Amino acid sequence: MSDTVQMPALGESVTEGTVTRWLKQVGDSVQVDEPLLEVSTDKVDTEIPSPFTGTLLEILVGEDETVEVGAPLARIGAADEAGSAPAAPQAEAAPAPAQEPADTADAGASQQAAQVPAEVEESTPAPAAPTQAADAPSGDAQDVTMPALGESVTEGTVTRWLKQVGESVEVDEPLLEVSTDKVDTEIPSPVAGTVVEILVGEDETAQVGAVLARVGSAGAAPAAAAAPAATAAPAGQAENATAGADSAGPASVDASVEGAQQAGEPAAQQPAPAQQPAPAQQPAPAQQPAPAAQPSAVAQPAAGGGYLTPLVRKLAAEKGVDLAAVTGTGVGGRIRKEDVLEAAERAERERAAAAQAPAAAERTESAAEQVTRRQRRAESAAPEVSPLRGTTEKASRLRQIIASRMVESMQSMAQLTTVVEVDVTKVARLRARAKDDFKAREGVGLSYLPFFVLAATEALKAHPKVNGVLTGDQITYHGQENVGIAVDTDRGLVVPVIRDAGDLNLAGIARKIADLAARTRANKVTPDELSGATFTVTNTGWAGALFDTPIVPLGTSAILGTGAIVKRPVVATDEDGTDYVAIRTMCYLSLSYDHRLVDGADASRYLATVKKRLEEGDFESELGL
Repeated sequence: MSDTVQMPALGESVTEGTVTRWLKQVGDSVQVDEPLLEVSTDKVDTEIPSPFTGTLLEILVGEDETVEVGAPLARIGAADEAGSAPAAPQAEAAPAPAQEPADTADAGASQQAAQVPAEVEESTPAPAAPTQAADAPSGDAQDVTMPALGESVTEGTVTRWLKQVGESVEVDEPLLEVSTDKVDTEIPSPVAGTVVEILVGEDETAQVGAVLARVGSAGAAPAAAAAPAATAAPAGQAENATAGADSAGPASVDASVEGAQQAGEPAAQQPAPAQQPAPAQQPAPAQQPAPAAQPSAVAQPAAGGGYLTPLVRKLAAEKGVDLAAVTGTGVGGRIRKEDVLEAAERAERERAAAAQAPAAAERTESAAEQVTRRQRRAESAAPEVSPLRGTTEKASRLRQIIASRMVESMQSMAQLTTVVEVDVTKVARLRARAKDDFKAREGVGLSYLPFFVLAATEALKAHPKVNGVLTGDQITYHGQENVGIAVDTDRGLVVPVIRDAGDLNLAGIARKIADLAARTRANKVTPDELSGATFTVTNTGWAGALFDTPIVPLGTSAILGTGAIVKRPVVATDEDGTDYVAIRTMCYLSLSYDHRLVDGADASRYLATVKKRLEEGDFESELGL
């Protein structure tokens, strides 16, 4: 009898998903919780585990096809069902073998198959579920569950266990590392004790709320080794019951006898041992997918002592990178995605250099010729050719989402940009005087950006339209200033949010910017920190751009762009009203806004407030001067 695999729920407000890749093909065998396919939505890319054990009989939804949540994706059943449709008669015929022996005086092997598991279940209720199996031996052990990892995130992948079975752990001590499509984070232990059992192995995916491990007293630790054996019998019975009526009888007898032995039943209650061949027991170990007590087999440690996530292995295979030759820069020598990309770029440069090496380099040159050639090479100073030149690649999911939202933003708003020029000479002088003491006191560097964010946030309180949003015929004036900071990463532009920025001083904003930027580039920022912005600031001048016309993010009405800060001669006026030419530190500020809500006059007044605050340079109290 075959079972249907359906599109699971993929998070709040997500109603459909796109099949991006089938990890198993028709005819392949698959175990419970083994990755079956990859599904993509507008919020997450995830692997879907198989809910059943058996053979993949039929794929109902092809790759790159989109279906609703709950739609059938594939059929899984016994190998001999390949090519046939699911048949209901097998379910009706299954009870027959158990009814025939009931009329006889002497119970045969088939009757024992129906009765012995029931007796075992009454005497040892633990095998009814894996979690119950751990309850009996562990005593005071407590469950460690997958925590909520942010809004719309429903599952996470265990990338590494920091503690193993038998090791002690303290409250809030890091216990394991979990990865989602948005964040890699450490999960602290909620209790103190000894790791009794690990229920989810490395590289396995679990839903939010699922039990990951159990932590109890030191005396409960040895029970973890017995837990898989105790659960093998029920798993085997479940598999054999699904396989069909013919195979259910002997396999169930075999599994029930094993369960009876573990429960301490007398040998007299184990009927017909000769009729229970060893091969019937062999599928049971296959039912145990990657026990957590052996995480190293799943994690595939690298030669350098680190470990490899599925993303790193996949990327290395695509780029043709030998991971044994890559030195990891992550925690504990972990090879990160950036390490693989750098190794791929380095190999491409070496190949390009080898291909471009002229044959003339092999001949003997005079000292004068060598000097002349080196001088010409240094004078040219041509930029390095990118390995992406002349290639084609599929856009990443993040890039596709950014593209979709940018187009949607332009089509849903009447966007306009206003630019002003600001003299930040006083800010530059204050920064030069205070940056060393500031870093020693606050632990972060003092850039120009905190000054701009502070001035912009203070101005939002006086100009609520710029911090508001128009939805239909309703205007919402937000009661707090949640400022998004655009951060350039190797994955694309990501915008973490400084919540309640209006309640922070200059030092608080500087610390927030440094912390969010560092964790965003390291992919350590949480999903909740990437949403909820009411206003955005983007630093377009870090690479020398004078100003930009940024696109307003959806859900907000304005974004402020800060241009390059440069010294140049300008016409200034002294206290007597006399004009003179002076060297000043200048920059442009550009405000893009939704013209449906914010008028040009509103934008100009807002920028004038920001300009005045910066040009006055009254930040001495903020800097402790």
